[in-house]
Parts: sequence; structure tokens; C-alpha cells
Amino acid sequence: QVQLVESGGGLVQPGGSLRLSCAASGSIFSINAMGWYRQAPGKQRELVAAITSGRSTNYADSVKGRFTISRDNAKNTVYLQMNSLKPEDTAVYYCNADLVSPDTGWGYDYWGQGTQVTVSS
Repeated sequence: QVQLVESGGGLVQPGGSLRLSCAASGSIFSINAMGWYRQAPGKQRELVAAITSGRSTNYADSVKGRFTISRDNAKNTVYLQMNSLKPEDTAVYYCNADLVSPDTGWGYDYWGQGTQVTVSS
């Protein structure tokens, strides 16, 4: 049984920083990709950042230069360092992972429970 456990959300002032983490556990053969999405009230869920097994990264235009995604493969963990936070970054942030099952050899998409990030003065 695969689980993604997120942590690091909270309330910060504009210009502040937060570091989110997401640890995958369970029966995992390998990781194709891990990333972060966010969803604000009344908005569609959108990709924030992702990192592939080849260490290539993708960022939403709105966070480029402010957010950094990284991985610790030994811990099956992905991080999102968020700097220079803005009120418009306020959302529930969801960890996402494409994980290969050792039973089938196929990749499956998993989601964390979400962690609230609120940027407000």
C-alpha cells in the first residue's frame, strides 16, 4: 500500500518562505516523477513544479525564480522550497508521484492528502 505523506504547510507573511516535503512509502519499485500541484478555492488544480527520474524539472511560470523542487531518492522524498511567497500562492498544495509497482512494472499516479499554505499579513 503506497502512501504519500506531506508536511510543511502553514501561515506565512508575504515575502516569507516555507519548505514542503512529501515522503512516499510502501511497495515502490522506482520513481518516474514526483511533483507538486496546488488548488486555490474556485480554481483548477495546477502544476507548480515537477522533477523526473532524469532530474529534469518543470515549473509553473508564476513560481519560476521563487520555488525550487528537489529530491532525496534514498528517502523517496520530494521537497518544494518556496521563497518570496505572495498572497496568490495561497492554496492547498498536493504532492503527486508517478511510482512504478514492483508487481506489475507499471507506473501509477498517487496523491498526497494536501497541505494548506496561506500567505497573508
